[in-house]
Amino acid sequence: MPTQPAPARLPLLLTMGDPAGIGPAITLTAWLARRERGLSPFLVLGDPDLYRARARQLNLQVPVTQSGDLAELNEKFDHALCVLPLPLAAPARPGKPDTRNAETVIASIKRAVDLIHAGRGGALITNPISKQVLYEAGFPYPGHTEYLGALAQAHGERAEPVMMLHCPQLRVVPATVHIPLRQVPTSLTRERIETVVRVTADALAARFGVSHPRIAVTGLNPHAGEEGALGEEEQRVIAPAIAALREAGYTITGPWPADTIFQERLRDSYDCVIAMYHDQALIPIKTLAFDHAVNITLGLPFLRTSPDHGTAFDIAGSGKASPSSLIEALRVAAQAAQGERVGA
Repeated sequence: MPTQPAPARLPLLLTMGDPAGIGPAITLTAWLARRERGLSPFLVLGDPDLYRARARQLNLQVPVTQSGDLAELNEKFDHALCVLPLPLAAPARPGKPDTRNAETVIASIKRAVDLIHAGRGGALITNPISKQVLYEAGFPYPGHTEYLGALAQAHGERAEPVMMLHCPQLRVVPATVHIPLRQVPTSLTRERIETVVRVTADALAARFGVSHPRIAVTGLNPHAGEEGALGEEEQRVIAPAIAALREAGYTITGPWPADTIFQERLRDSYDCVIAMYHDQALIPIKTLAFDHAVNITLGLPFLRTSPDHGTAFDIAGSGKASPSSLIEALRVAAQAAQGERVGA
């Protein structure tokens, strides 16, 4: 049975991420900012001893309580960081990832999805994982997004995962994601572009309070192909996809030159940009909001957000990690779970 949109009262579920990265530290400092930032209650899925140890190391005054009772979370959250216990196999040392803990990292994600499917969680927020560590432990998925899609399908639900990057000034979706640049032209098909636009527009309307989403689509080549002089993908693939989507009732423009569409004076003319490849999408949003951007997975039967950064092993345990992106991911998840208009 498909997962229903979560009532606002359901808690946010925050996964552990790699225990050797900055996830534990930013989780602790996000909890410390709960009142100042007006954060909704969240339950962490991980090892309580990990958070106690990291709090001691960083001299953070954060009480940590073991909790599996979601009904009591609202009452407990104001006084302690609530952790649903998933024990680590080996001690976690900051900056020193250990494949022995990969099973708990994966279990944290799966348990959160199971709780949401059971109607016990309002949205999923994921702390950064190390793909390399998981690969070495036999993890068969390219990353978080693909694993979440597989978990949804295992529950008999449809999944068409699409990555959207969000900050207060901009939303952008890459039509292709983690592939070599040389593979982008052959990976861009009419079907792919139409699917990405449809999933994006439908999610903006259903979860983000954008009643009539306006979508702008970039070209692939310089100057959007210069009418075929600089490449044929715009005329052969992108423009026909846009025409079909417009015919289907979507409000959509393009193909736009990618060096033009992101300028400030044009941002009020659209609700989201569909870019053709990873860096075309991420460079503008990370330039605008490197510490505040949020990664949102659309096309799942549940809402998932995450900070738009990695494990940062090089600064783990140093006290230098900023919780800003995680705080924004928690805030966006709470608002979107209630169907509020979020951001851009």
